[in-house]
Amino acid sequence: MPHPHIPTSVFSAGVEPGERWRAPYACRSSMSRGRLVGEPASATRGEFQRDRDRIIHSTAFRRLKHKTQVFVSHEGDHYRTRLTHTIEVAQIARALARALGLDEDLAEALALAHDLGHTPFGHTGEDALDECMAGFGGFDHNAQTLRIVTRLEQRYADFDGLNLSWETLEGLVKHNGPLLDPEGKPTARYAKTGIPAAIVEYQHRQDLWLDSYASAEAQAAALADDIAYNAHDIDDGLRAGLFGHAALRSVPFLAGLLDEIERLHPRLEKARLTNELVRRVITRFVEDVIAESQRRLEALAPAEADAIRRAGQPVVTFSAAIEAADRDIKGFLYPNMYRHPRIAPIRAQAAQVVRELFARFSADPLAMPQEWAAGCDGLDEHRRMRRIADYIAGMTDWYALDEHRRLFDVTPSLR
Repeated sequence: MPHPHIPTSVFSAGVEPGERWRAPYACRSSMSRGRLVGEPASATRGEFQRDRDRIIHSTAFRRLKHKTQVFVSHEGDHYRTRLTHTIEVAQIARALARALGLDEDLAEALALAHDLGHTPFGHTGEDALDECMAGFGGFDHNAQTLRIVTRLEQRYADFDGLNLSWETLEGLVKHNGPLLDPEGKPTARYAKTGIPAAIVEYQHRQDLWLDSYASAEAQAAALADDIAYNAHDIDDGLRAGLFGHAALRSVPFLAGLLDEIERLHPRLEKARLTNELVRRVITRFVEDVIAESQRRLEALAPAEADAIRRAGQPVVTFSAAIEAADRDIKGFLYPNMYRHPRIAPIRAQAAQVVRELFARFSADPLAMPQEWAAGCDGLDEHRRMRRIADYIAGMTDWYALDEHRRLFDVTPSLR
């Protein structure tokens, strides 16, 4: 029987849950717009499978293991890192893609790559580096992801970067939606700062359609990111004792789930209660995306992938009710977790490490390792600062602290 939270039409083609089917609006590897540098086709893999594999084997992907999500890594073995977060996003993205008949390999590739551009120390590191780069184009982790996969990775003899397909690059750049409005002006996210230079520069080499929405696969991967964030930040916050289950009842959606668990499993111990809550958050959000997206897809009736891009609004998305729940959860987590008094001193120390490293390398680029210092003398100030930002952004938490200890007498403990 179809699941009660998912429209019968999802299974109308006679496909059982868990089996693959491909909708006409799915991206197709055989119809990819190709790569910036032409390559022979693989005998064993499609184009999006190759993208996924290249991302997994990249240096930037391995570094995610030691990059903070919210807590610094030494606080405990069970808190999320960028890598564990990325794996959770990939799992949810594949689930959404399979249910909606999308290309699972493309959705997975986008999920696996979406955080490659993040700095050490989570969003705190990004904010600090953006502040340091204020006079030189700023810092944006989505733009940094593009720099990594098109320039900074140096694994192949024939090109810099990973030479990913057009569809993967498009999805990474549009992780938060279109960058330009129909009139060609930056959308609200970039209204003050303008489109990041890395994206503008690459756009001259390969048009990524910055004024359109991304593919359905990219929209699924972006929502998977939101779902994973909400679920695992609730989990990590409870584990860390930053808030308790009772405090979560201030969010009506979570209160309803807690009531449901209590009704089915009275007096459940706290650890199992947390796991049941997190599981239900993910399930409800995933089922809602599938149902709402199916409704929109039926109304739009897209005959091919570009119809999703031209729709003028997201097609794979939350319902209004779950979108409100998403806002409420984020509204709870911001003061109770991301800005919790226990976390604030750690954030301040992490920002200090990034700022001091940037200041030192700006004053003396030769303080960087030889492979990064080489050629700095021949660069103008903007390019030299961008190179320093590239170096710092690529650091893991541990490496950033090691570099700081090498260069300074006193290094914050981040505790």
